[in-house]
Amino acid sequence: MIYHQLALNVPLDTLFTYAHPHRLPEGTRVAVPFRGKTVAALVWAADVAAEIDSAKIRPIAQVFDHEPPLDADWRALLQFAARYYHYPLGQAVFAALPQGLREARPVAPPPVAQSFVLSATGLTQAAPKAHHRKQLALWQALQQGALSLPAAKAIHTQAPSLLKQWQQQGWLDAIASPAHGAMPPSPHVLNEEQQAASQAVQAACGGFAPFLLHGITGSGKTEVYFDIMAKVLAAGRQVLFLLPEINLTPQLLARVQQRFPHTRTAVLHSQAAAGARTQDYLRAQSGQAALVVGTRLAVFTPLRQLGLVVVDEEHDSSFKQDSDLRYQARDLAVWRAQQAACPIVLGSATPSLESWHKARHGDYRLLSLGRRAHHAAALPQIVLADVRRQKLDNGFSAQALALLQQNHAQGGMSMVYLNRRGFAPALFCGDCGHTFGCPHCSAKMVLHQQARQLRCHHCDFRQPIPRICPDCGNQDLTAVGHGTQRVEETLRQALPGAAVVRVDRDSTARKQDWAQLYERIDAGAVDVLVGTQMLAKGHDFARLNLVLVLNADGSLYSADFRAPERLFAELMQVAGRAGRADAPGRVLVQTQLPDHAVFQALKAQDYPRFADAELAARQSLGLPPFAFVAAIRADAPSMSEAVAFLRLIIDEQANGFRLPETISQFGPVPMLMARLAGRERAQVFLEGTQRRDLHHSIGLWRQLLRHFETTHRAIRWSIDVDPTDI
Repeated sequence: MIYHQLALNVPLDTLFTYAHPHRLPEGTRVAVPFRGKTVAALVWAADVAAEIDSAKIRPIAQVFDHEPPLDADWRALLQFAARYYHYPLGQAVFAALPQGLREARPVAPPPVAQSFVLSATGLTQAAPKAHHRKQLALWQALQQGALSLPAAKAIHTQAPSLLKQWQQQGWLDAIASPAHGAMPPSPHVLNEEQQAASQAVQAACGGFAPFLLHGITGSGKTEVYFDIMAKVLAAGRQVLFLLPEINLTPQLLARVQQRFPHTRTAVLHSQAAAGARTQDYLRAQSGQAALVVGTRLAVFTPLRQLGLVVVDEEHDSSFKQDSDLRYQARDLAVWRAQQAACPIVLGSATPSLESWHKARHGDYRLLSLGRRAHHAAALPQIVLADVRRQKLDNGFSAQALALLQQNHAQGGMSMVYLNRRGFAPALFCGDCGHTFGCPHCSAKMVLHQQARQLRCHHCDFRQPIPRICPDCGNQDLTAVGHGTQRVEETLRQALPGAAVVRVDRDSTARKQDWAQLYERIDAGAVDVLVGTQMLAKGHDFARLNLVLVLNADGSLYSADFRAPERLFAELMQVAGRAGRADAPGRVLVQTQLPDHAVFQALKAQDYPRFADAELAARQSLGLPPFAFVAAIRADAPSMSEAVAFLRLIIDEQANGFRLPETISQFGPVPMLMARLAGRERAQVFLEGTQRRDLHHSIGLWRQLLRHFETTHRAIRWSIDVDPTDI
């Protein structure tokens, strides 16, 4: 028997030894017995020496040898991720796999993609009648050469049935479809800035080169991506394209499919059906898919011919995983590009300060797009409305309502932006002051009027709207604050003839909701959009020429040092939705802090001014990116238990586990969201200027956490390296 070390999906810092009669290739997926059941595992090392009694080594139950092994580069990526984020290797491996490959059963290989060509018999057939225009167009496309099914469906929605019928009649032959198909010419002509950016990246192909593409909103960053991608795909290489949230950018996906209709594309994200995601993952691994488009999870896709990585909206916090393996996909994407010796393009109108700092210091090459791509489009005019002494109508100033009414009368389209869901943030008793908090979290319940519910937006606890105050019995309960449902209601009263549409996670829960919304907007059937962060990302509405921002100041009161950066990015992104076509754009931002540096930089639409000032402030305070941070977190039934557990480990450090002098340790303190889902949460911060010393310190903490968890079973702990949620 030959011994193999396997990675299993268990929370232990070890590989497990199993036996098999033959040496299995590393990266092979297998099934093994483990604690009374059969589980999936991955061969990590083969032909190893037995470190335990050979009589105790169990045999591998099944080998899925029809599946291609996961290659050495993929395993090196997971080895690095597990080490850097201080997470068990086996769990990291299985977090990176799609659901189908996590299960202890074989997975059918994806069917080979087919294209269709006219047979000898088909070449002699008469074309369809002229009045069957789409059938004729499909037939004419076949006369030009091989046609893939996606390309055929783009010509005629009934293409699958027609192609099957013509194949049965002997008019068509099916052939294997290449992953890299013909590249149609781009319908867009790049301007000088776009050409310079594209050519700079293309010139770097063949080696590792990180680029930060800083382009103002509407500057045409996507067309720069596409121009570079076209060259890389034409050279037979694969492209990894990462998006922050794939369900928020249907326009971009449609543009990808239009620009590369003959290129096999895999779409990978957590909302995809498990089977479809597994099949697309295998297509990418085998090379059947040349282009991979996905969210942060797609960074782990095995790609043997990787030639380019693109991270769009690289500043977005969605690239950071906030549970289990707490990885930052943007950073892993840079590591992958270096591993594959290929360029990576990080694009944003408001880059993360970490990326901007690296560009300023030459670690990344900065590429700039300073004007809008549409010849008639200009940056919108941003006006700050000081509402400190104004009486507001459900959050609206008189100036805001007048602008909305005027724009509607002139045929324009408006957006009202509010970063809150629900009818109102809280339900309040005016007699005794009682507010309705979540019984499981340290957060207020949000009133959802249409559903007649109070909901917690953290743990999703729900209850019917109470009829009376539980403290004093008052029946006159008041909604305080302004959520999207209340704003929508106010607008319907102020603009009785306008088509007002609310866009948030409640109104776009179904898969087809976004497509239907775009159809309505394209048809001119929407006058006012009311929405949350979902409207700030990646959308291009030609008619939109007025944006109104309510409650802009809220996040500035946060204890998180990243709050100004996030607010500036959020407001710049949402302001950038206005005036992207012929109509000039206007943005009105209601604020009680008009002199704040964030709003002054926003008014000037000057990202470098904001970023450089914020970086100077962080440097003076020793905050990232001038320091490296990790958070050690514990949650327990009570706060005292969580704090005591962390304090126990700090006290134990005096017994030979002393941290390096370059590392500062703060806490334990309650987390900002101190109670979540019925558990109390506390944390300790480790901070220092030397990354190596920080990781050494985390390693010491991890040893002690493992040691004491056996005697504190009510405690759950986690480690977050480079946390974004402080």
